[in-house]
Amino acid sequence: MKKFIETIQNIFKIEDLRVRIFNTLGFLLVYRLGSFVVLPGVDSAALEAAKGSEEGITAIINLFAGGAFSRASIFALGIMPYISASIVIQLLTIAVPSFQKLQKDGESGRKKLNQYTRFLTILVTAVQAPGYIASQIPDKAILNPGFWSFVIPSTLILVAGTIFVMWLGEKITDKGIGNGISLIIMIGIISRLPVSFLQEFSSRLSSSGGGLVIFLVEMVFLFFVIIASIMLVQGTRKIPVQFAKKIVGNKQYGGVRQYIPLKVNAAGVMPIIFAQAIMFIPVTLVGFSDSPDSAMSKIAIALSDYTGLWHNVIFAILIIAFTYFYTAITVNPTQIADDMKRNGGFVPGVKPGQATADFIDTVMSKLTLPGSLFLALVAILPSFATLIGINQQFAAFFGGTSLLIMVGVALDTLQQIESYLLMKHYDGLMKSGRIKGRSSMSMAGGSAEY
Repeated sequence: MKKFIETIQNIFKIEDLRVRIFNTLGFLLVYRLGSFVVLPGVDSAALEAAKGSEEGITAIINLFAGGAFSRASIFALGIMPYISASIVIQLLTIAVPSFQKLQKDGESGRKKLNQYTRFLTILVTAVQAPGYIASQIPDKAILNPGFWSFVIPSTLILVAGTIFVMWLGEKITDKGIGNGISLIIMIGIISRLPVSFLQEFSSRLSSSGGGLVIFLVEMVFLFFVIIASIMLVQGTRKIPVQFAKKIVGNKQYGGVRQYIPLKVNAAGVMPIIFAQAIMFIPVTLVGFSDSPDSAMSKIAIALSDYTGLWHNVIFAILIIAFTYFYTAITVNPTQIADDMKRNGGFVPGVKPGQATADFIDTVMSKLTLPGSLFLALVAILPSFATLIGINQQFAAFFGGTSLLIMVGVALDTLQQIESYLLMKHYDGLMKSGRIKGRSSMSMAGGSAEY
């Protein structure tokens, strides 16, 4: 406890870090307040009365938006259009040569890609906003329905809301601590935790809930799941790299050994997001089918069963497949080998060039298998938690996208805080070892951000 108090005191002794923390809290407070501002012309009481059960993609989007999606807030679409645009631009940098060139142009190329991402975000939001208004806001909750009187103004407000949230995320990154976009997603997820926790606690204290002992067992299980998720996020395989020794004048350059940290889970949470999107396709197609007894309807019913066998088996297989796919497009062994050769580096016992690329590719393939299996297990844990009687909202925190995002973002933020402490010659956040975030793959071509 004394060490913890000293660490907090050291954090607030550093003026720049203190200002950044307060800036971050201020920006996040603005975002949370805005998520409760309802669109003009919407009767919030009627909307609440007409609101049905959240399931499928709606529940996921509402979780990421911190409840703003179901409240018809000005931030209803939140940061999700920006994430969609970022994924599209990231895929284009792999498939389109002109985007590949921009990615290699350094700071100027990065600024252009960011600008393209912003423009694409506006386009995606403008397309999604009318669909959101038509599907999520019932007519009886609209005070003055009409295309020109409600749909057009609301669409413009939703677009402006997403742009403002995107701006908040960039400001947090520039003037705050941590990655702003990731923090906005995390704060939306965490905002649902207290209510879910209290609901689970109340249900366990009821006459048929099992009592306080069962609740404590759940907390212990959740603790170990969080520990396992931290291991998944931070797990790395270090490949030693030796740099050639050069003597220029009286100075020696190179001759040191460094490491390429290849992550066990280089794809982050992207495989889960992709797999969830694929799982919702049959459910969406059923809406266009008139026959409830059709094969597509039966498939959709099976895939919609959150705790069903086929849902979890197919979900796990898709996650494993997408983990290999996303790792293949984000980690480029050939580029890593070329960069090493250009800088006079080599893996001991492996020839530079193509042999090094093949070696890194082999190591990455072996790492991806246990990483993908572990990621699939974490993703389906909420289903098992629901099966043993845990409240569905609280069960979402036992794994899946929610837990991995919270763990990853928390580690990234703590890593930045620890860097400030070490730079000012204070002790780190831990007595032994250093906190590693998700950004430790800079030599390996980057990693998924979300």
